[in-house]
Amino acid sequence: MGKLTQLMLAAWLVVGADNVIGFDHGAWDELLRQHVITKRGGVATSVDYSGLSGKRSRLKEYLNSLAEVDQAAFEAWSKPDQLAFLINAYNAWTVELILTRYPDLDSIKDLGGFFSSPWKKAFIPLFGEKRSLDDIEHGMIRKRGSYNDPRIHFAVNCASIGCPALRSEAYSGERLDEQLQQQTELFLADRMRNRYTGDRFEVSSIFKWYREDFEQGWLDIHSVADLLLRYKASLGLTEAEADRLRNSKPSIHFLDYDWHLNAAP
Repeated sequence: MGKLTQLMLAAWLVVGADNVIGFDHGAWDELLRQHVITKRGGVATSVDYSGLSGKRSRLKEYLNSLAEVDQAAFEAWSKPDQLAFLINAYNAWTVELILTRYPDLDSIKDLGGFFSSPWKKAFIPLFGEKRSLDDIEHGMIRKRGSYNDPRIHFAVNCASIGCPALRSEAYSGERLDEQLQQQTELFLADRMRNRYTGDRFEVSSIFKWYREDFEQGWLDIHSVADLLLRYKASLGLTEAEADRLRNSKPSIHFLDYDWHLNAAP
């Protein structure tokens, strides 16, 4: 039995003939634990792309195992297992995209052109078709009525310093809520990207680009301000400040996004 076949067989966890309970992301988890470096007390990470270059065959084996999953099998999984699979696929394929040019790039945007975008390139074999990163993020993860969890914006990683940290472990359906909660808290606790100055919020442009996702009523959150106040502790707000802001319309300023590559020195 070949190594790839063994990996793909190990990727499925099955109880009985029809009860598929998920996908084993162990290979991706191992790569993340070895090559994602925590910074600034855990609120940010950088990626050891040089080290990952030496493990690229292992990464490709994992990506090939993702491609073996068909739509019917995917739809038989729980919603958390599905979402964990899609987030891991997005992040792993983003790393692979960076490795196609690394170290000869300063930003993921260098992989696009004047009339093209790296996010629109259909190069990912998934569910029997060639997909783009945009297809996974906007057509699957963010698709209205599928998962409806705005915390996904703190989990998908675009290989940029301005992006929420690439987590140093794979996402799993079993722990997904806990992982997304921690990602949200850590991102909002990063004062380089999100802060309250005493008279206004200064936050990541993610909240501007995806404002509609934060207005759909998740946990009775209907605005960016609602979400920021729910995570007041991460933003360092006192109870008095939070109470005052709830009774007013807080000013929100969106910070410039840093598209430089999130590479470890």
